[in-house]
Amino acid sequence: MPVRIARSLEEIDSRRWNALDLGGSPFLRHEFLLAAEQSGAAVPATGWDPHFLLLEDTGHGLTGAVPLYLKSHSRGEFMFDSGWADASERAGRAWYPKLIAAVPFTPATGPRLLVHPAADAVAVRSRLLAACRELRRELAAASLQLLFVTAAERQLPAAQALLPRLDCQFHWHNAGFTDFDAYLAGFTAAKRKNLRRERRRVGEAGVRFETLHGGELDDERLRTLYRLHAGTFRRHGQDPYLSLDFFRRLCRTMPAALVVQFAQQGDSTVGCSLSLRGADTLYGRYWGAARELHSLHFETCYYRGIDYCIREQLAHFEPGAQGEYKLLRGFAPQPVWSLYDVGDARMAAAIARVLELERAGMARYLAAAAAHLPFRRGPGTGAEDDATDHLARGL
Repeated sequence: MPVRIARSLEEIDSRRWNALDLGGSPFLRHEFLLAAEQSGAAVPATGWDPHFLLLEDTGHGLTGAVPLYLKSHSRGEFMFDSGWADASERAGRAWYPKLIAAVPFTPATGPRLLVHPAADAVAVRSRLLAACRELRRELAAASLQLLFVTAAERQLPAAQALLPRLDCQFHWHNAGFTDFDAYLAGFTAAKRKNLRRERRRVGEAGVRFETLHGGELDDERLRTLYRLHAGTFRRHGQDPYLSLDFFRRLCRTMPAALVVQFAQQGDSTVGCSLSLRGADTLYGRYWGAARELHSLHFETCYYRGIDYCIREQLAHFEPGAQGEYKLLRGFAPQPVWSLYDVGDARMAAAIARVLELERAGMARYLAAAAAHLPFRRGPGTGAEDDATDHLARGL
């Protein structure tokens, strides 16, 4: 199975790429990755040097692929290794460049070793992983990092030689709710009262909402979306990773995947959130607000997303990385995994020890966090049972 490297998505036919098993992820689609490249967000000049690994044969054409980037920094990854970089530098070893299999600026679990549905998945993934490790050595990259991998990739026999890293996100799971009130019925009385109060405050402030998909966004709406999104980044002292051009490209090429909640107060747009819709999951990505309004963030980013998933019968809602405050709104702790191949033997041994301790601590944290969910205890409580099941499977 011959392997080649493409330095741009423009070299790869979109139909062949999208014919691979992308796990229902909108972020792995050719259109999303190409928009990140063509808008200037994920290019060598920004420290994201594409090295897409392609596995081809005469039977399936494109049998497998890996979205690979040679990185000169650690920004936009959401699996933080700056401490490792500092330690490596102090030991006189360069941490950059490194080779990562990931979606730029996107902390969402999904396949990284992409396989054609008709191919032998284990054989192709094993060949892809071996080729990634070979490429790391050829490029003299300090490490190969597969970020936010699936269970199938983590359990691959060839992956047992890599270092596993465990982290936590907070996800919402749909237990077949008919509406938002049915979802709240599983809460304790006090938690249900608090959540309803948050929603009521937004309504009492005169805020109304409009849900639009990408095909319904005119340029004025897109400019508003981007202005609010960029403002949130800049208030935290950071330039946004993505540009207005990126969002325009997504609207043209993936209109049905974009879900935007606009919060209107009078004639003004006071907030918005941007999500992407996958096969069975809504992924919350960005939000922005023109001014502070009590509970506007929770309503715009979380409750409106839950409403949307219930209405559209989506199974999951992933609102992004971090945020313990999501627990009290019913977002359950979810294990997420990454895999590392570190070239330097001494650094690899040190990182392995750190990760062993980190995994034990994270497992305790996940269990403790689950105890703070707002659901009533006992059998048949729906959301609690579903959340517990997902936690056990993820570990």
